[in-house]
Amino acid sequence: MTGQAYTPTEPMRIGTRGSPLALAQAHETRARLMAAHGLPEAAFEIVVIKVTGDAVQDRPLKEIGGKGLFTREIEEALLDGSIDIAVHSMKDMPVEQPGGLILDTYLPREDVRDAFVTLGEGGLADLPQGATVGTSSLRRRSQLLARRPDLNVVEFRGNVQTRLRKLSENVAVATFLATAGLNRLGMSDVPYTPIEPDEMLPAVAQGAIGIERRMSDDRAAEHLAAIHDGPTGQRLAAERAFLAALDGSCETPIAGLAELDGDRLRLRGEILRTDGSEVLSDEAEGLITDGPEIGRIMAEGLLRRAGPGFFG
Repeated sequence: MTGQAYTPTEPMRIGTRGSPLALAQAHETRARLMAAHGLPEAAFEIVVIKVTGDAVQDRPLKEIGGKGLFTREIEEALLDGSIDIAVHSMKDMPVEQPGGLILDTYLPREDVRDAFVTLGEGGLADLPQGATVGTSSLRRRSQLLARRPDLNVVEFRGNVQTRLRKLSENVAVATFLATAGLNRLGMSDVPYTPIEPDEMLPAVAQGAIGIERRMSDDRAAEHLAAIHDGPTGQRLAAERAFLAALDGSCETPIAGLAELDGDRLRLRGEILRTDGSEVLSDEAEGLITDGPEIGRIMAEGLLRRAGPGFFG
């Protein structure tokens, strides 16, 4: 199969969740593959797969199973041959892939910052005492309570449109989204303020799109290699090694960000108690090639400082 192009009669099947953002990411992947290989749109088929994380909207993620909720059904489709590649938001991805699958292609990373969204005026610091803020992210909840323990933080799930509707219905006065998602959806009309990483460190791999395939599929590997962004891969190698050593999941408040400067990499990491009462952070620099080791060592150091029961 190596060297053969996908064709309208045998298209590359791109698996994705069905949310507007997930579809935008699948369309970006298709557009990059079309441009890289001179293929028509008909050489690709976007296959929408319903995942548990989207189907169950009335409970927090930690109650129904964590990160695999957004990937499990898609990976099963990859393994049974129903799709050829899978497009994922990397911040939703578990650090280990099922046997037979590999995640080694990343598109150029978007803006990593969180977006503070409110229909009123002012920023995070301007929220009145005791204001209600909605978020489904345990990391954002913990970071917010660490800065403003007076706030009332409520569960807030759903796509961008659903969350904006909840704000208009006064379920909360503010919420958070990923700036990358707003950019990819072209939603410049959403009233948001980006929050700098120095103020609120983002989720590991936030703003990055990853593409997963079967390890045995040489044709998919060849096609994907042409659109892989090396610097994004280098940054995520450090961040995800940090996450893996912490055994991170949706049930654990963890933040991390790697940045490149020449042949150097700077990694910042943070772990928090779920109620925001304690924040442990660290940063380190080294050669890009040492990124995964830097991530692992940083995680081990934070775990030693945290002691048992920190995430309880």
